[in-house]
Amino acid sequence: MKCLSSSAPPGRRLLAGVLLLLQLASICAFIGVSAGERRLTNTFAPRATSNDADHDAANDAPAGQLEQLKKEEARLAALLASVRQEKLAVLRSRPLSIGVVGFGRFGQFIARSFAKYGNVFGSSRGDYADIASEMGAGYTPLSELGEYLVTNDVDVLVLAVSIVSFEDTVKDLVPYLERRLETRGDLPLIVDVASVKEHPRNILLDNLPKECDCLCTHPMFGPDSAAAGWQGQTFVYERTRIDGVLVDDSQSSPRVSHGQNFTSDTSTFMDENGIMHAVHELTEAHVEGMDRISRFLSIWEEEGCQMVRMSCSEHDEYAANSQFITHLTGRILGAQGLKATPVDTMGFKNLLRLIETTNADSFELFYGLYKYNSNSGYTIGRLRGALDDVVGELLQRDGIAPGVFDRR
Repeated sequence: MKCLSSSAPPGRRLLAGVLLLLQLASICAFIGVSAGERRLTNTFAPRATSNDADHDAANDAPAGQLEQLKKEEARLAALLASVRQEKLAVLRSRPLSIGVVGFGRFGQFIARSFAKYGNVFGSSRGDYADIASEMGAGYTPLSELGEYLVTNDVDVLVLAVSIVSFEDTVKDLVPYLERRLETRGDLPLIVDVASVKEHPRNILLDNLPKECDCLCTHPMFGPDSAAAGWQGQTFVYERTRIDGVLVDDSQSSPRVSHGQNFTSDTSTFMDENGIMHAVHELTEAHVEGMDRISRFLSIWEEEGCQMVRMSCSEHDEYAANSQFITHLTGRILGAQGLKATPVDTMGFKNLLRLIETTNADSFELFYGLYKYNSNSGYTIGRLRGALDDVVGELLQRDGIAPGVFDRR
């Protein structure tokens, strides 16, 4: 808009002033200069995004509200810290006696953390007594484990053996567990930590005494990926059997929690018949079984794991398309003998790390992921099909009939 000079005729200056006032009034009406006008405008105009809504709410917040919220946040943080300390006190006032069968690299890895919260002993074919002693744990040779179970207090028995030898290990333990039930009247909670879930679940249910509580778990990490600690690592579990009742953890909720923010979800569960059970049911065995599972899971929670409750069948379906395909890809690329070059991109460096981590695990583990997960064969078929599709598209664009590339 052009400005009029003082030499302009009075009539023109008056008209320009009126026009200027009208324009200013129009602009004020549009943006809502006064708070009342702004509120009136917002009443009829929809908010485009949630960010706009948050911005308006912040502008409308009374003075001092932010300070009050900070104080409430600090109060709740102090309360949470107090509850955590109380939970730790309860956990350590009644420490679990935990046996780890299969005291190899992974068994030692989890036993070190268990030893912070309970009384731990290891058992294996080899002699790991010195290693166990260094972490403050006991040690019993596998040949003597059966008799040890019959005569000693054992709350939890973690089976950290390979998936290939899992069934034989369970069957070897059954006679001693039966003797313990006859002589002592109780049984330990049996926990598996295998990378597949339905196979060990079926073995436990088919062979163990029906009075034996079972917990199927999969720590989705190991000594390499969690060398700096378990914080943020994923821990999958299914409460398989409690006081003779088979659990359907696919229908129980909540199902995911995050480390130290975990709220215990073991107070109720649904069995395979759709019946909901509570921790305060009539039998003492039920109450003790729920409490024992809760205390064992609390160890993983306190170490910072992301707790994911999931049925074994769901786990295997997901794992075939995540864990197994990761190991399969790493093994395939490793078989090509890929090596670092002076011109590596970040993507290629990531592939080399994948090769290193997957091939660091035993082939027996890789074989177990394939053989004992019924979904793995389907994953291989899909990968083959995808490779054929991608290569076929390349050849088609070059006008070449689909064929097999020569090996070099």
